[in-house]
Amino acid sequence: MALEKLEHLRENLRSYGSCLVAYSGGVDSVFLAYVAHEALGQKALAVIADSPSLPRHELEDALALGQRFGFPVRVVRTREFQNADYLANPSNRCYFCKHELFTELAPLAKAEGFGVIAYGENASDLGDFRPGAQAASEFQVRAPLKEAGLTKAEIRELSARLGLPTAEKPQMACLSSRIPYGEEVTVKKLGMIESAESVLRDMGFYDVRVRHHELPGPTALLFSGGNGLRQLGPSGPPVGGRTGKRHLARIEVGPSEFSRFLVDGAAAKVAGALKRLGYSHVTLDLEGYRRGSSNEAGNLASPQSV
Repeated sequence: MALEKLEHLRENLRSYGSCLVAYSGGVDSVFLAYVAHEALGQKALAVIADSPSLPRHELEDALALGQRFGFPVRVVRTREFQNADYLANPSNRCYFCKHELFTELAPLAKAEGFGVIAYGENASDLGDFRPGAQAASEFQVRAPLKEAGLTKAEIRELSARLGLPTAEKPQMACLSSRIPYGEEVTVKKLGMIESAESVLRDMGFYDVRVRHHELPGPTALLFSGGNGLRQLGPSGPPVGGRTGKRHLARIEVGPSEFSRFLVDGAAAKVAGALKRLGYSHVTLDLEGYRRGSSNEAGNLASPQSV
């Protein structure tokens, strides 16, 4: 069944004549870029959007995959971080991100003669809340994986058949997805999140999210007094210093990886590393990684509520 859908996908792509693929380096877009190049050769181009929401290692891996499998990849710089609607982080934040992406891709496709813009929405995405699909519709962007009826499981199966290393790659949403809706997206927060997730991956954790929450009240700060530097708690006056927000890191890993935190002092190492990045509190979510969990907790009222 999956092989029949793959052939349908190839026929659909060939019917485009030429195709510009919105590429991210994830399971779906790598598969789509590979098959598009297979079907169309140099008349297919993968384009990846670079912005602070894309982890550096993801960009590097995405470019390396293009080189390894011979499909061309171009990098464009998107400017969603200049959009106040995106930074406000509403529930439809992805709409503003995809709208900015397609705003960049549409003139590129026109200038270079690509007949169709395509992206990696698949049949498993039907019924999900996907604001980005609205932007795709507005720009008449095609979803050939969905049109071929390919599910996520089938895309992974076919990726393995084609030798693509992304067949078993974990889901990878942008860094902004780690911040609950309604909490402002900033470059500083995304840098903290990326560094925190890198700490965990460097320690061997595989399926990782670090959810970033803002907590009320000032952080403890160093200030200069008569006896040199001293540290104040949250209730102390900001003498010679300044107050700021506190950050909480809520770590999600696959349930099978929980036990790793109990070996060789891993929990203390993770907590220490993340506190050096600026997190006041570091927690492990006992329900494990799950999509959209950043929004379950809403606004955390206090450390005790976590």
